[in-house]
Order: sequence, then structure tokens, then C-alpha cells
Amino acid sequence: MDEPRARDERLGPEEAQRIHTLARRIREMVERVIVGKRDVIDRLLVALLAEGHVLIEDVPGIGKTKLARSLCLALGGVFQRIQFTPDLLPTDVLGSLVYEPQSGTFAYHPGPIFANVILADEVNRGTPRTQSALLEAMEERQVTVERQTHPLPRPFLVVATQNPVELEGTFPLPEAQLDRFLLRLQVGYPEREDEREMVRRLLRRDPIVDVEPVTEPGELAAAIEQVRRVYLGQAVEDYLLEIVRRTREHPEVELGVSPRGTLALARGAQALAVLNGRSFVIPDDVRALVVPALGHRLMLTSRAELHGRTREEILEAILAEVPVPVEEDLELRA
Repeated sequence: MDEPRARDERLGPEEAQRIHTLARRIREMVERVIVGKRDVIDRLLVALLAEGHVLIEDVPGIGKTKLARSLCLALGGVFQRIQFTPDLLPTDVLGSLVYEPQSGTFAYHPGPIFANVILADEVNRGTPRTQSALLEAMEERQVTVERQTHPLPRPFLVVATQNPVELEGTFPLPEAQLDRFLLRLQVGYPEREDEREMVRRLLRRDPIVDVEPVTEPGELAAAIEQVRRVYLGQAVEDYLLEIVRRTREHPEVELGVSPRGTLALARGAQALAVLNGRSFVIPDDVRALVVPALGHRLMLTSRAELHGRTREEILEAILAEVPVPVEEDLELRA
């Protein structure tokens, strides 16, 4: 992790407030379509501002597609939905070289991966070969076809979904692919009154037609760069690193959090701080993201699984054990 930045390199309060206002406008636009799921929308915004990706594990019909599409419309970006099936090929995602008779040469025809927001629907129904086609795109934001590299647009967010109930005919995501998702989320069923409001809206018309762009990709790309300047003080940094270290030493954990997971938690905390209107990270930002950012990166021992232990339980136990930095040690405004 980088050394703490000099004071003049830190994000200023005014800059943080501008990003906070931008995120609030995006959230309000998405909430025209998605009712009662502000926490889920905020987590998507965290992934967007931290340049990460999101895996949503939940049952069908709870609005995952509308959530991703309405977010992209609010961003003023390009949206693509890729339905993963066993016969989907890597070229169907990345694109391929096509022979053009007029010129007598092969030209690259980009695939649907070239968009700002990608909905990889039921990603675990794709074969391992097709799933691996996403790895370079998600990590390096580029694709390589026939030894030629093509950069992807910014911002670039993959929202992948999988159904945790119907597993027949699926291919579980390998650890290497899971590790590339910044957050793993669950949308969950709506509350009764939220569902009532949803029914009333959708009976009249599809509210997604009312979603308008509140920004454009260039402005958002600049905001993403600014988020990296959010101050992460040493006390909060030590707190974060101690949480990660304990996942690697826990007796019920076979494989702890990777360094990529450490960086994901740190960048996510920076994004959450700005989302809350701050130019510095506090321990609550880290605590709020520990389970969604680290849960899918742990591999439990067979004994722990036999006793019904969950990753979430272990992370909550670690959070309860690690001392939270006291306010006088934070030096947030120094």
C-alpha cells in the first residue's frame, strides 16, 4: 500500500462534497426505478467509484437487471447485457477478427464487453473458458484478441449475477474470478410498503423511461481519480491490515484474504467515505465493507463447513475482536 500522501495531495473537503453531490444525484435517479434498496445502490456506487466490480447472488425476479440498467442510464453511459449460457463463447463476449472482402484484411469487431456497465447475467452458467474471458477485462480494463490489446472505456463496471438456488448445469466461479469482484451483494426481497409502491409504479408505466443522465462518463472518470486521494490515516490503515491478517491466521479459515482483497477494502473505504461527504476514511467505513468485500475471498476449513460455520460469522467475530482506533489516534484532519 502506498505511503500516506502529502497534505497538498489529499482530497479537499470541497472536492469531496462535489463527488458526494454527484453520487446523490445518481442515487436519486436510480431510486425512481428501484424502491427501498438505498444500501444496495450505495454499494454499487462504492464499486463504481473504487473501479471495482460487483457479484450479486440472489433469486430471480428481484430487479437485478433494472438496477444495473438504471444505474447506467443515470451515468449517461453505454449498457450491455450478456446472458451467460453453456454455449456462449469467449468471442461472443470479447469480439473477434472478421474478414472484410473489400480490403482483403481482417478487422476487429468489438464484443459487448465494450460498454460502461456490463450485466453478466447468470455468469455461473457460462463455461470456465468463457468465464475466464472476463478476467483480463475486469482486472486490467483491456482485452487482447490475436495479440492485439484494446482498452475498455471508463468507467467500466461489471455487475455479475448468479442464482444461489438453481445450481444444475452451472459452473462454480473459480477463486481467481471471485477475487476480482470488489463486493459480493444480495438485494433481498423488498419490504411490504416498498413492494406496494413498486407495484403502483409499474402498473402505470415502466419508471425506467423516466431515468435521465445526471453526469457523463468523462466527469465520472475524473471523480474516480479524485477518490484515490481520499486520506487513509495510519491508525485506520493499521486497523484494516489487522482485520486482514486475522483472516489468514484464523483456525477455521483455510485460505485468508489476498493482497488484492486488502487493496479492495481500502479503495472501497475511500469510496464510501466520499459517498458520505468526507475527504478521509474512518473505521466505520472499513467495518461497513468487511463482509461484502472480504466474505467471498475466504475459504473455510472442511471442519468449519461441517459445523455449519459461515464466512460472514467468522468475519463478524474478527470485527468484534479487533480494537477500533479511538478518535484521538485517527489524525483525520491533520
